[in-house]
Amino acid sequence: MLLDVKGLDYKALNKILRESAGDITIEECCGQRFIAAGMSDKNITINGVPGNALGAYLNGATITVNANAQDAVGDTMNEGKIVVHGNIGDTAGYAMRGGKIFVKGNAGYRAGIHMKAYKEKVPVMVIGGTAGSFLGEYQAGGVIVVLGLEAKDKKIVGFFPCTGMHGGKMFLRSDCKDVKFPSRVTARSADETDLEELKAYVSEYCEVFGYDMNEVLNSPFTVVTPDSKNPYKQMYVAN
Repeated sequence: MLLDVKGLDYKALNKILRESAGDITIEECCGQRFIAAGMSDKNITINGVPGNALGAYLNGATITVNANAQDAVGDTMNEGKIVVHGNIGDTAGYAMRGGKIFVKGNAGYRAGIHMKAYKEKVPVMVIGGTAGSFLGEYQAGGVIVVLGLEAKDKKIVGFFPCTGMHGGKMFLRSDCKDVKFPSRVTARSADETDLEELKAYVSEYCEVFGYDMNEVLNSPFTVVTPDSKNPYKQMYVAN
């Protein structure tokens, strides 16, 4: 189904999506918010730039964006997959608790904030370019991978990565000598076991965007994990 949404507001657009079956291609998308919010069993391709909260509360659908996307991609998503062939704005994967987000380009501030995992649900976000400040802030579970492809002289992450991190794991394609981490996380070089785990995430990313997996993995990687399940314990008064 081909759907031209020029001039259509997000409520009308989502009503059509909910009532439609099969694969859907959206043309002339320009900032409509909440596209596919809470949806499952949909395969949606978007030509144009979706607005904030693309795939919020996503529950199994697959969304492909052939351009950039704005803030809060995959906000609180449960299941499914979001693929963005450009850059994304701030707070991607906010409170994400399942599913996958693959971004070819860069991510803004606070990607992966409050990401969490529960039982068999382990959310994964792979960012092909660089990530802004506060990456993985308060991360409680799941996996964040930043590859820094074509980053050149730009740092792979901005300021204050992993602030308040108390669960999950982060892989950064860099030796991270120029990155300052908080005291309550451990940042170390990836070993063979780490790289074997990483391969599963990178192989799917490379398949989606057409990269050579061996070339991408042929680089130093830093693994970041939390040292504390309660990083702000000292801020609370015991009764």
